Amino acid sequence: MGRLILYTLTSLDGAVDDPRRFFPATGDRISVPVFDDDLVELESRLIARQGAVLMGRGMYDEWSAYWPTSTEQPFADFINSVRKYVVTSTPLARGWPNAEAVTAPLGPLVEDLKARTTGDIGVHGSITLARSLLAEGLVDELVLVVGRVVDPEGRRLFDGRVGRRDLMLLEAHRTSGGSVWLRYAFPS
Repeated sequence: MGRLILYTLTSLDGAVDDPRRFFPATGDRISVPVFDDDLVELESRLIARQGAVLMGRGMYDEWSAYWPTSTEQPFADFINSVRKYVVTSTPLARGWPNAEAVTAPLGPLVEDLKARTTGDIGVHGSITLARSLLAEGLVDELVLVVGRVVDPEGRRLFDGRVGRRDLMLLEAHRTSGGSVWLRYAFPS
């Protein structure tokens, strides 16, 4: 049975809307977010365990326009080939291999996906969906990549709808670019 893994990029103060703002350029890297070698390795290990991705409609519309022609590896190969379940009430307008619209309530949907997916189910971004999954207690692990800035703009992952929860730290790494990788489990 798979686990639901929520993975998001954030500023130190929890802003999650625009990762380009949280990871300043370093050295010869002028594009952001800066994925230094450490983050590439950590993310590669994370996606290697994922057999499916659950995403919201907004993320699908944005990513289906970008990733099919991207050469950013290893994520491009992963996201273009993995099974993608898109939570939406309308048909998917843009084609993207292995993408399927799903409309069931989140609890039964996640239970069904866990039962039939080999490997973990990743949620990458999709903040509205992520907030709903957290509020319903459906997330098994939370992976945060914390950039080295404070950003007063944008939505926060934890917007007050999630009650107090104690998490168990599974992994913490400081990266060469100054970010922090944090992996937590939600005890049952």
